Amino acid sequence: MVEGHCMKCKMAREMKDAKAVKMANGRDAIKGVCSKCGTKMFKIGKME
Repeated sequence: MVEGHCMKCKMAREMKDAKAVKMANGRDAIKGVCSKCGTKMFKIGKME
């Protein structure tokens, strides 16, 4: 699973339902939700 920083929990959490997306400027990113609280998460970079 992909790990990202949750803004609500204020700590690194695993992303649930992570999907690779392209930002408007063409860079790769990952969208998902926090596995603990369900808040939307976003991370710039490619999916491993």
